[in-house]
Amino acid sequence: MTATVTSTSAQPAAAGTRFPDGFVWGAATASYQIEGAAREDGRGPSIWDTFSRTPGKVVGGHTGDVACDHYHRYAEDVALMADLGLGAYRFSVAWPRIRPDGTGPVNVRGLDFYDRLTDELLAKGIDPVVTLYHWDLPQTLEDRGGWTVRETAEAFADYAEVVYRRLGDRVATWTTLNEPWCTAYLGYGNGIHAPGKQDPAGSLAAVHHLNLAHGLAARALRAAGARNISITLNPCEVSPLDPTNPADIAAATIIDGVANRIFLDPLLRGEYPADVLEHISRITDLSFIKDGDTEIIHQPLDILGINFYTPSYVSAKPGQPGAGDYPGSEGIAFRKPVGPVTDMNWQIEPASLTRLLTRIHRDYPGTPLMITENGAAYPEGVHDPLRVDYLNDHLRACHDALAAGVDLRGYFAWSLLDNFEWAEGYVKRFGIVHVDYTTQERALKDSAKWYREVIKRNGLE
Repeated sequence: MTATVTSTSAQPAAAGTRFPDGFVWGAATASYQIEGAAREDGRGPSIWDTFSRTPGKVVGGHTGDVACDHYHRYAEDVALMADLGLGAYRFSVAWPRIRPDGTGPVNVRGLDFYDRLTDELLAKGIDPVVTLYHWDLPQTLEDRGGWTVRETAEAFADYAEVVYRRLGDRVATWTTLNEPWCTAYLGYGNGIHAPGKQDPAGSLAAVHHLNLAHGLAARALRAAGARNISITLNPCEVSPLDPTNPADIAAATIIDGVANRIFLDPLLRGEYPADVLEHISRITDLSFIKDGDTEIIHQPLDILGINFYTPSYVSAKPGQPGAGDYPGSEGIAFRKPVGPVTDMNWQIEPASLTRLLTRIHRDYPGTPLMITENGAAYPEGVHDPLRVDYLNDHLRACHDALAAGVDLRGYFAWSLLDNFEWAEGYVKRFGIVHVDYTTQERALKDSAKWYREVIKRNGLE
């Protein structure tokens, strides 16, 4: 099977919750969260190495120095994937392993690791799905301005081509970026992620340069022979708290603009929304947008990856301070979670995933979709019934979207392994496989065994 499949639709009602033939079942991870080996085989420092060593930035002072030691234990982890019956594995390549200073000589030993991993996956019948950037920017590039400057976008395209030249004969699907919203707004807006900046104008420059990086890399990959180009976003269903209140509706439109449409529109329509440009022009002069940039960003897209965890509800509230992760959100309040929540205090509302998928299908027709992350953190051990319920309910939401005509091609559970959960360190566990961080012993959770049965039957009970 390949990670990009032909158009799908839900099976007839008589088939219950069976998923379409060819539906991709996978799991996902990210390099800094699982690899460890932070100083081995020529890897250079990333912004997360720097950030995690900055006092007070990460819970417990935790770092990704060892993480899950996947760098040395990848064969064991691939064997677990095969045991679960995964058809595909989404992993990210660490830019600092390939070009330690971001732009200089290629570190062949770094490429060697991903070469070994790719071959191991294929030997087990698992399709490798490569994400080229999952937040671990080389520190040297950040020292020169990071994503707030154009040079980083250009360097990313060069790096993408280097990785493709090594793995492109065996990897069918290439994802440029993971969640540029987080990179831009959490890294440069409110500063809770690396590199820890708090600069609203800089965060908006980062948005554009991330969009541009995707376009430049997609163009370079396609020219080099790549067949399937993807990007993964984390769009959120943003709803007015009172859907009859014009002020709440206007607030939701603003947040939807800076959270969703600022990425979706240039990628899929070739232009930034006029209302979003007008809104952010109060924060920045937009001088970072050059003639021809939106044409570069608007490259043919074979799959749009969707990472989904929780919805947002907003209301107009005069005098409310703005949130750093939503530039220009002054006067807008975000409702606190209600009802069941995960260990991240994220509201659980599977129906909002159905609504989000149908909205994207409606507003951006002809775009094949893939759930590239979905999962939940819970403080449970190997017996994790809450996670089973979460995954089950969200897969039913995916099935509902298929039944509504959404072209949804697959589902990747987040995450394969418990891992370094960014600013939360090792205290939040998303994995369907339990990791003992002292011994590095892996153990299948009940959710992993449940997921194995879902994959086997290509559907839910």
